Amino acid sequence: MVTAVTAALCLSLWLLALQKIPARERFNGQPVFPKDWSAGPMEAKRLFMAGVLETYEKLIGQMLQQLPAPPTPLTPQAESNELPAGGGGEAGGGGEAGGGVRAELSYVLKKVQELRRHRYQEQEALLQELRALGQLQMDNRVVQSKALWELPWLYEEASSLHNVKMEGRRRRRQVRRVRTRPSA
Repeated sequence: MVTAVTAALCLSLWLLALQKIPARERFNGQPVFPKDWSAGPMEAKRLFMAGVLETYEKLIGQMLQQLPAPPTPLTPQAESNELPAGGGGEAGGGGEAGGGVRAELSYVLKKVQELRRHRYQEQEALLQELRALGQLQMDNRVVQSKALWELPWLYEEASSLHNVKMEGRRRRRQVRRVRTRPSA
């Protein structure tokens, strides 16, 4: 796992160097993904990470689509676009550098997909359910009626989830107090 992380980090730095984006734009103080997500509970962090990994999967897929198709050796363009090995071409450049970028991006995409598949399956299912909630037809009178009918049960369920969380904290505190009392 550590080697995959190291490889992904090195590849992302290499790919970053190939993109011709000025530093003032890249480091403008507005990150793509918020940094304050790590302060919440673990399940919220895992859910957020599942969404981030999905976004990276789409982003890298888009980057792969934007790369020009690798030229075939039979076309005269294939000879004129080739760059020397390690020639630091632009991410969109053709020839060997473009092929290298494509291979490296594909590798990073594969690693992101593996991480999502092996570590974030439950969160992915939850994200799908949340997306389905966003697709509800709010202006449909049948949906509105059903939602109002289900509200008391869902409201009670939502309230009890909070109470269960508080009860768990209370029990842990009580157990600690019992253990720390001196025996007579």
